[in-house]
Parts: sequence; structure tokens; C-alpha cells
Amino acid sequence: MSRVPARRRVPLRLAAAAAATCALAVASVAPPAAAEAGRPYSETYRPQFHFSPAKNWMNDPNGLVWFKGEYHLFYQYNPNGNTWGDMSWGHAVSKDLVHWQELPLALPHDDEEMVFSGSAVVDHGNTTGFGTAENPAMVAVYTSHFKDGGKQAQSLAYSTDRGRTWTKYAGNPVLDIGSTEFRDPKVQWYAPTKSWLMTVSLSTEHKVRFYSSKDLKNWTHLSDFGPQNAVGGVWECPDLFPLPVDGVPGRVKWVLVVNINPGGIAGGSAAQYFVGDFDGKRFTPDDDGSYTPPPGVVVQDFEGTDYGTWRTTGTAFGSGPVPVPAPGTSGMSGVEGRGLVDSFHTGDHETGTLTSPPFTVTSPYLNFKVGGGRHPHVPGSVMGDAPAPAGEVLADFEQDGYGSWTTTGTAFGDGPASGTLPGQHEVSGHEGGGLVNTFLGGDATTGTLTSPEFTITAKHLNFLVGGGNHPSGAEAPTAVRLIVDGRIVRSATGTDSEQLNWVSWDLGDLAGRTARIEVVDENTGGWGHILLDQVMLSDTPGQPRSTETAVNLLVDGKVVASATGADSGHLDWASFDLRPHQGKQATVQIVDMNRAGWGHVMADHFVAADRPAVPAVRRADWVDHGKDYYAAVSWENAPDGKRHMIGWMNNWQYGNAVPTSPWRGAQSIPREMALRTVNGRIRLTQRPVSTVESLRGPSVGVHDLRIAEGSVPLAAGRADGTALDIRATFTLADAERFGFTVRTGEGQETVIGYDKLTQELYVDRTRSGAVDFHGDFPGVQRAPLTARNGKVELRILVDRSSVEVFGGDGEAVITDQIFPSPDSDGIRLFAEGGTARLDSARVWQMRSYHD
Repeated sequence: MSRVPARRRVPLRLAAAAAATCALAVASVAPPAAAEAGRPYSETYRPQFHFSPAKNWMNDPNGLVWFKGEYHLFYQYNPNGNTWGDMSWGHAVSKDLVHWQELPLALPHDDEEMVFSGSAVVDHGNTTGFGTAENPAMVAVYTSHFKDGGKQAQSLAYSTDRGRTWTKYAGNPVLDIGSTEFRDPKVQWYAPTKSWLMTVSLSTEHKVRFYSSKDLKNWTHLSDFGPQNAVGGVWECPDLFPLPVDGVPGRVKWVLVVNINPGGIAGGSAAQYFVGDFDGKRFTPDDDGSYTPPPGVVVQDFEGTDYGTWRTTGTAFGSGPVPVPAPGTSGMSGVEGRGLVDSFHTGDHETGTLTSPPFTVTSPYLNFKVGGGRHPHVPGSVMGDAPAPAGEVLADFEQDGYGSWTTTGTAFGDGPASGTLPGQHEVSGHEGGGLVNTFLGGDATTGTLTSPEFTITAKHLNFLVGGGNHPSGAEAPTAVRLIVDGRIVRSATGTDSEQLNWVSWDLGDLAGRTARIEVVDENTGGWGHILLDQVMLSDTPGQPRSTETAVNLLVDGKVVASATGADSGHLDWASFDLRPHQGKQATVQIVDMNRAGWGHVMADHFVAADRPAVPAVRRADWVDHGKDYYAAVSWENAPDGKRHMIGWMNNWQYGNAVPTSPWRGAQSIPREMALRTVNGRIRLTQRPVSTVESLRGPSVGVHDLRIAEGSVPLAAGRADGTALDIRATFTLADAERFGFTVRTGEGQETVIGYDKLTQELYVDRTRSGAVDFHGDFPGVQRAPLTARNGKVELRILVDRSSVEVFGGDGEAVITDQIFPSPDSDGIRLFAEGGTARLDSARVWQMRSYHD
């Protein structure tokens, strides 16, 4: 299903909030280049062998079915813009899962509903009466998201001309339970009962529900599965299918894929899976999800009526632990015992701290449970409302109008706002009574606000900023810019929060120059507004205020470890490694400094132990360990009996902000799925569909190469390129880490390596090109991978804006977007901590399927 990340403060635990805790951008992202000489599909970052629409926003794959020689790919699509909205079904077809033809819009939104995610089947038995035995109907089963009230229910549409034109069923919806969180039906024919089987998500309950029908119109509830394993976000886009284990036809297991957002293994969106049995009514996983943490000494269990020797500041934590509510009444889960710390109370507006007495570190680990908001500790931030530094105030927005500041458009109105605007959740963190607030009638308005010119006479420009996280270089920014000589030299944006915070620009290199400030709101989507206050020149930088909801470990008064929730009412295990601090004095501090969405923290059951507790997100099985593989679902009716799966290559943390235009969104390479026994466990494995090899061009191969510590070009640069297919085998030697860097050049690189010490495959995209458009984008993703017979095998697909890495037999996969410069096309080998051995590598240049 496609949904906008949470736009403003949502106090209910069950709300599917996804407010990002991203860093403020301090440099603009260069806008994407236009298509070469007007040629389509040649724009900067345009995928060459992954499907992307010609223009506009795309997310979840939908309606995957094979019919009359064509693989159909429907997808969540905005026909009216390049950000999420007006959800409809786009449509493309392929004969080989590689060469795609984009077709006209299939299922449009209308005045009553948006067309959310679902599936498609071919009704060969004409159970619906929509077609005939000779010309069976293709039937789409989709979620109707009703615009009036937000209810979600399951509906039908049908086509009798191979999916080219569609009719919505007059009896819609066909399955309605009165819920606003009931979506993404995956339907298949279940032969043993000669009926249709629906797998659908009860999203905020972390459940998958199974239904049966004889005609796709009347549905009978069979059973529910969940909650289990990763529940740090809503459950969406489920899929259920059988696969033989190790290729043995008589040994079949069922795979249940459940996509989750946020709360994925790499943060944000991801796809987890369960392996088990399905008896026609109920799915039973092989692993029941139970977990017993390591034994230890309970330090604090919050079972008393007060906090004992723990001390509070502020009001967020009240006078003592709160009792656990009755099951199912609040969305809270994972509590140990009868009480816990919970700073929610009547809402998210209260702040404070709860601090343990000092203790001497003697145990190796401190294990505990944490939940609530995902607002991490930021080093250098200060607690409370620190006063603004002294300096010259350029604007405090306390007057009726904007004075000498000028406006365009309608977003800024006639003057500053007096705080929170109608329909907006509480705005906080501003100074005085007035501020700039472009949530004027909602997020639909746009415009600019520009200061008069001024001379830079101080070392810093400080200001308070909040609102949407749409950086200056984005297609539709909500940003504050510093303009010197007509150029943007500094920029900042909000963090998808109504809580303003200090930003400080170092102006040391601009002393004496003439400048102006431009505030821009060009965004009409989620969080499409900006907040600004207290703009001032000062010789002292403004320090950001803490907005964390975290459990911190302090040694010598400094935070040395921190854990936070996942925007969820579920408490999960976390662990502090105390080994570096043995014999020192320490304290635990639980902090709530956030008044915005999910602005609370929950904690429970602190235990000193010899081993770390393992959180559910690490105990779960993941289809892909990268940041950019979501809403993964598989095709029905494939002619060869194989199971092919595809996912949206993006993440809801930053999906609306990736720097692509005139399109935004791409699909992964379709993958052939299998179940294999790996290290004694049945694992879901995958490899790119074999037909992708039809796009291979010239290749370069190398063999038996010793890689000294450092890096060298592969094949003396003859393998360089922006679209590549790479196969390689390494033998473990004495290097601690080794592998490839791809898309290298001008300080840019994407590292694809193997860590021998941790036995992990990893992708490091921190220097992969444009990474500053969102604070959650740069990072390192890891997947467990055991070398086999002392060797590590890799298959890597590199496209203009993505890497997909398959390790071993496909049991370790990492999919990440990257946005390097077009001339960053190098490929190198590297070794760290010793030498590595490359047995063989072959690199193919990949052609575009558009050619």
C-alpha cells in the first residue's frame, strides 16, 4: 500500500507515524540534469535496466500476474505529480521481466477513493461472471482508501482485454470491516479447496488475515497470524507462496512475506519473511518467535509505585511508573511485568528526564526494553530551552506584517502566524508569539519570503527552523537559503516536525559580503510547509536543543551509548556494551525532550548480564538487508512455475525527497526466489532473473589477482561504467575487509565489501554522491554472510542510481539507491588490514532496455 509518512504530531500509539529524525541540510543538492537533447530515459540518475515510469511518482508494485504471454506490473502511481498523492494504478508489461512497455493508467483515483495496493488474478473459471470461459477476465483486487473518513476496504475491478481497459465493480467494496488500517490484499487460487485465498494486512495490529472466497465477491474469515518478530512499524503488502526446499519437489514449505514500515533492519522500510506451513486455513511458522533474553541481575523493573532512588526533572515522567494497560486497549506491547516508564501520559507535550543513581560498572552488558518515539540523542545538543545567543536580530516576526521582507505566492499570507494554525498539530520551540508558518490552510500553498539585503558583520547566522524536510536542492523544497551574489551559499530545512530548533551557519568566509535570506515553500505534499523564527547575526553559534526520546548511558557526565524507540508502542530489547567502561561510575538517563509526533519514550526491565539481549529486528529474517527494498510481492501464474519477486527501490524515510525528475521511483530487478538450507536453517534466497543477461554488452575478466592493502583500478580502468553486471569470487586471506568500490570519481564512491571479522556483506554509500538531501540516507548496510569453503561469491548489479548485491547463493542481499555524478564511473578493488585474493571477476557493460 502507498501511504504518506505521518505529517504532523499524532499522539495515538496506533497511528502509523513515520516522522523522520534527520539532520539539517547545510548544502544544497545539485538539481538533476535535463534529458540529453530531449531524449527520454537519459536524465541524470535514470535507471537503464530497472523499470521506472516516464514521469511522476511511483511506489509499491501491485497486481503482479502473467497472462497471455505478458508479465503485468501494476504499481502505485500519482498521475498528477512527482510526490506521493492521488494514488492510482500505473501499468507496464513485459515478455521477459526485463524489457518493459509502459501502458496508459489502469485504475485512476476518483472523487471518492484512492486506489491503494493490491493484486490481480486471471479468473479462468469465470467465478465472478466478469468474463467467459473462452475470454477469462483479469481481476484486480485492491484497497479502496475512501477520501471521506479514511476507511480502507477491499474492492474489485476487471478487464477483458488483457488489462488495457478496466471497469470498477458496481458492488464495491466486497470486503469491509470498518477499519482505516486494513489493506493490500494478495489473492491467489488455492487448488486444494478450489477457492480464492486472500492474504491481507491489519496494519497497526501487526497481523495478517486470511480469507477464502468462491467468487472474489463474498469472503469468509479463516484465521489471523501475528504479531511476531519485527513489529516496530505498520505491517503492509503481505504475500504468501509455496516453494520446494533445496529444489526437492516433495518437500514444500510456505513463505509469508510481511513488509514493515518503519522498523526495518536498516531503518525505515523493509521486507521480513517467515517460513512455515499452510493448511488451507492457517499459517504456522517453523519459528514461533519466542525469545528468552540472557539471565542476569535485575537492576530496575519499575514494578513499584514510585521510582525509588531514580530522580526526575520536568513533568514527562510523573511521580512513578505507569501500570500496564489491559491487552489490546492502547497499542502497547512487549512490557515485562505490571509497570513501566512511559512519558506519554495525556499527550506528547510534556518533557523531562528520569536518572538512575550512579553505579560502578561491573557487568559486561546492560540489557533493557525501550519503545516510543524514534528521536535519537544528538551529540552537542542541549537540554531544555537554552536562551538565544547575543547578537543582532534581523527578524523576530513579532509585528503584524513582514515589514521590509517581501513575499510571493500565497504560502506566507499577510504576515507572521501567532503560533499553531488551524488543522495543524501543536507548534513549539519558537521565541515570543509570532513566527513564519506556511501551513496556511494546509500544505497546498506555495511561495517565497525574502529579506532585504544586509551586510555580514558577525561570525554566525542563527535561526530557529521547523516544518518539512525538503532541502533546497529538492524538486519542491521547504527551505531557508542564504543568497550571496545571486548564489545559494547556505541552506537548511526542517526535520518533518512542528518543533523548531536552532540552526547556525558559519559565515567566517563571507565576512563583509552583502547577503539576503530567502525562505521558500514549493511543496504541496506531506510536510509541505516551513517554520522560521528569530533570525540573528551573532559571534556565538546557536546550539541545537535536544529533541530526543532516548535511553542514555552516561560515563563521566558524557553520553557514551544511546537507544531509542522505533515510532512504535512496542517495547523491544536493547543492550549497552559496558565492557569499555569497566570500573567506572555511570548513570542511566531516560530522556524525553520532544513535543512533536511520537514525542515520548517507554522503558522497562534493566538487567545487568554477561551477554547482550537481541532485539526482534535482528532476530527476524529479512528478504533484503538494504535500505531500498520495500512492498516486495511476487507474480502469480508464472508459466515456468518459478516464483519471481520485485520490490520498490525506495524508503519512506526519504522517498519523497530523492533527487530525481521528472520521475520519482524505480522497481528492483525481478528476482527468482528459492528456499535453501544454509548453515542448517531454511532460508529464502534470491538471484536476478536470468533474462537480465540479455542486456549484457562487452565484458572484461580478471583472474588470480592478489590485492595489496589499499585500492587499485579493476582491469586498469577497462571495466569502468555506470551500468554494470559483476560476478566475482574471492578467497579469504589476511585482509580484514575487501571488495569493490563502484561509481568512483571526484571524491565519490560506493563501497561493496566483505568484513571477514564480522562475517558480513556490506554496502557503504556515505560518499556515493548526492547524500545530503535527507539525514537518513547516508549510511552503511550489512547482511550476515558466511564464507563457503573459504570463499566469498558476489553478484552485483550497478545501475545509474542503484546497487543490488547478492552474496553467496543469494542468502545475503543488499539493495541501495545511490546518486553519483554521471562522470563517476570508475570501479576499483580494495583490501584493508592485509591482502586479499580475487579468484576471478567478470564485468559486463549493461545496455538500456529502452534502446
